[in-house]
Amino acid sequence: MVLRADSCDVRAEQCPSYGFLLICNDCFLQYHELLLTMQCVRRRALTRVTPQSLTASTTSFRSQRRFLSIEELNDQREGKERVVVLGSGWAGFTLSRALDPKKYQIVVVSPRSYFVFTPLLAGTSVGTLEFRTTLEPVRSFRGRGVGAEYFQGWADKVDFEKKTLAVEESVEDPMPSRALTPGPNEEKSMGQREGEEGMEAKKGEVFEMGYDKLIISVGCYAQTFNTPGVKENAYFLKDVGDARRIRNRLLSCFEIAALPTTSVEIKRMLLNFAVVGGGPTGIEWSAELYDMVYEDIKRLYPELVQYVKITIYDVAPTVLSMFDKRLSDYAMKTFGRQGIDIKTSHHIQELRSGVPEGKQPPSGVKDGASLYTLKIEEEGEIGCGMVVWSTGLMMNPFIENALKGKVKQHEKSHGILTNERLQVKDTADKPIRDVYALGDCAVLEGTSYPATAQVASQKAYWLAKCLNKGDIEQKKFNYRDLGVMAYIGSQKAILQSGGGDISGRIAWMIWRGAYLTKTVSWRNKILIPIYWTINWFFGRDISRF
Repeated sequence: MVLRADSCDVRAEQCPSYGFLLICNDCFLQYHELLLTMQCVRRRALTRVTPQSLTASTTSFRSQRRFLSIEELNDQREGKERVVVLGSGWAGFTLSRALDPKKYQIVVVSPRSYFVFTPLLAGTSVGTLEFRTTLEPVRSFRGRGVGAEYFQGWADKVDFEKKTLAVEESVEDPMPSRALTPGPNEEKSMGQREGEEGMEAKKGEVFEMGYDKLIISVGCYAQTFNTPGVKENAYFLKDVGDARRIRNRLLSCFEIAALPTTSVEIKRMLLNFAVVGGGPTGIEWSAELYDMVYEDIKRLYPELVQYVKITIYDVAPTVLSMFDKRLSDYAMKTFGRQGIDIKTSHHIQELRSGVPEGKQPPSGVKDGASLYTLKIEEEGEIGCGMVVWSTGLMMNPFIENALKGKVKQHEKSHGILTNERLQVKDTADKPIRDVYALGDCAVLEGTSYPATAQVASQKAYWLAKCLNKGDIEQKKFNYRDLGVMAYIGSQKAILQSGGGDISGRIAWMIWRGAYLTKTVSWRNKILIPIYWTINWFFGRDISRF
């Protein structure tokens, strides 16, 4: 006897002849087939369904579903070439939308089911914008002339000869939206991974998929230079999960500092915010934090503003080195007037949780556990409420694990080397047929293009255009520098382009207008100015959840 229910969270009912059986509507047909296979009905002695058998049968059914899904994907090709895009960042997302769906079957594989508009992440981390205004779901453009299929998973192995790749599902990955999210097999060799197939060590089910053309755009991770404690204790800003984490920590620092049990010494350390890295990300986040403090925190926590301190550390002799000296000097002077301290030629040695040595909180006070200690070669140990880390990029472990020994890598960055047509080179310096790489994980041989969204987008549009026309062998990629911008707080920005350098309020208006124009969906083009206006009149939302 089979007992049906509306969901898998069902009651256990007893059948005198057959025992207990838990079943739901969605699984009714599968388990009915399972019972027939076991010949339980014919024998009139049904074995009791245990959690172990339930798990085994569910796994079997999932495998069948994945097999059918791939078969359906193959049936839908209709003679089209399949282009598999690894990654949903600037390069992968842009290319998947620009490819012609009438000519190609487009499949995106990424652990993130969305694209992040990274230039606005700093604003979301302090409440200037809401998190979803920076997100574009990968699936949201299906049925609008794009038609890309999507599988949420990690690319695990690639066979260039057979034109296949193994993908490990990551739907239940607890941290898909955080920087430094390691692949499930990050520290495993190829031999270990091959030996583990079919074992419980796998976090997700692995399935194989063929391709006609492969686009590798897996991006990079935040660079920590193996500094002790940074990966465990620092706050990064590469994904929406990082922005949410920063926002919660900021508000937590102010709430702890506002408690009557918090000493003045601890307040000063809690509200000391350190930023490591003097590039655009670190500078813009410092500027957004300054705006938050003096536009909202000053009104809501007036007694705490006197303790707030923002410090930027960089190992280089100057910040914003990609700008002309005049613009970088203007930014440093603006920060100086705002009270933001910039310390160049400083070397970070360690980051750990807890208070600095010799500065223990008074007896009985437990708020020292909410602090971090930053050890600096030039200053010693200082107490901080939060350290935001933005010091560049390190290569995605996928390249070392799945592609090492198969592709030619850049000597310094270890990125995938490509020719002028963005074709991946093998170790013999020959292009691999139908395999391309772009974005932060790729380096065009003989060039030193920066790892920016602008470069990734231009490569993606160029490659999509060539693939659509089928004339990639007659073309070569050329990067066009459209300029660089950075927000520096107090409604001021700096802009450097071929048309001249601009700074101040006008540059800020151009900065906002440019990024609003670059936003992908009309939904966000409408929401972003609405949130800017709401916060202008009513202030930022400082709710912590």
